[in-house]
Amino acid sequence: MRHGDEDYLMRQVGPYHDNAGVSSPDPDLNRYYDDPTNTSQTGNHAPSPFHQSNTNLNNMPSDPADYQNLEGSASAPRSNAWLERSQTSSGKRSKWIVIGSFLTLAVLVAVGITLGVVLGKKNSSNSSTSGSSSSGAPPGTNPNDPSNFQKNPALVQSFYGIAYTPLGSQLPDCGNSLAEVIEDVQLMSQLTTRIRIYGADCNQSSLVLAAIQETKVNLSVYLGNYPDPTDNGTAYERQKGEIQTALQTYGADHVLGVTVGNEFILDYITQAGQTDPNGSAGQAAAAILIPFINDTRAMLSEMGLNLPVGTADAGSYFNNDVLEVVDYGMANVHPWFANVSIDDAAAWTAEFFESTDVSLAQSLTNKPNMFIAETGWPTNTSTFNYNPNDGPSLASVANLQYFIDTFVCQANQNGTGYFFFEYCDEPWKAVQYGGVEGYWGLFDSNKIFKNLTIPTCSS
Repeated sequence: MRHGDEDYLMRQVGPYHDNAGVSSPDPDLNRYYDDPTNTSQTGNHAPSPFHQSNTNLNNMPSDPADYQNLEGSASAPRSNAWLERSQTSSGKRSKWIVIGSFLTLAVLVAVGITLGVVLGKKNSSNSSTSGSSSSGAPPGTNPNDPSNFQKNPALVQSFYGIAYTPLGSQLPDCGNSLAEVIEDVQLMSQLTTRIRIYGADCNQSSLVLAAIQETKVNLSVYLGNYPDPTDNGTAYERQKGEIQTALQTYGADHVLGVTVGNEFILDYITQAGQTDPNGSAGQAAAAILIPFINDTRAMLSEMGLNLPVGTADAGSYFNNDVLEVVDYGMANVHPWFANVSIDDAAAWTAEFFESTDVSLAQSLTNKPNMFIAETGWPTNTSTFNYNPNDGPSLASVANLQYFIDTFVCQANQNGTGYFFFEYCDEPWKAVQYGGVEGYWGLFDSNKIFKNLTIPTCSS
């Protein structure tokens, strides 16, 4: 989100940039914190699966010993009678010793076999019990099974949807990981059954679908392609390939649609110094974006997939021609950037969305489905780019709680599809854009749930 001119009907979120993850030398980074009421902590992560090593044992038996003939040579002279009697007696003793040895050995073998059978049955029973215990292990006790995780009683599945970007998903750094996304999915699945992501760079599409597969949760996603209007389609093609790979690898069972563009029209006409999404700059932007939308639909068709294709933009900046070629539109509707007080924020959001976005969609021949792509309330601000006159109400956890209390269940009851902005705070935005940009999360950047109470209502 970025601040726009005061004449705009509402100010919206700043655009995603491919190089947004580049660190800023601004000292404000060192002053970043998620919320004064929360102590910064590190999230709990499941350890990596252990590795087993195989040891090759080389059995090297010794050569058999050579046996000597202990009886004398045939040519040797016989001893006297005493010697013969002594040898006879010695032979009898040797025979009994041999017999006794065989009997002792037989007893020991029998005992060994008996013990082996008993222990084998015991081990088999223990192994069976252990296997049963593993499959029904208490939640959170098996770190190698992402579907076995401890639930947070403070989280309630009341949100229609949540806007999500995995931390570390900005080029060129790409610091995200499957382990981190799995943890995110485990948490978000306790709040909603739907999420939307903005782009596909840094393997986001595959990471999210893999995490859903590993955790086995009831969660589906709107994938996103975040094209750049100034690069002749380079970013679009790159992300198209990422999306195609993700769908080929993980299938589309948990994919709700593909969103092409995020504030594409807003960014283009703002750079051109215009405000009308259907003016000359808006039509020029539409001429770039519409081929991307049609190409995405063709790609999905070639893959045998019948998924909806849509676009997302600021609530006041939809181009009519663009909306006429999509299955759905997603509108960013932020009372904070419209300078609305927290007391009126929920009602203003609902009214603006219905009168501006839903009304426009219903006037078109294709009547695309409309969603609120982003709405929420910030919980903090940084000193960098801080504006003391930015909104009549404070950015605070208390005001986020009030917005949740007055918007979520009411929107659910009205059948409004919305994606609450957002899952967790994003520190890089606080550095790059300043102000409230980095502090919109339900969780802080360490994935610690803020001091909030989620209402109980069906989404």
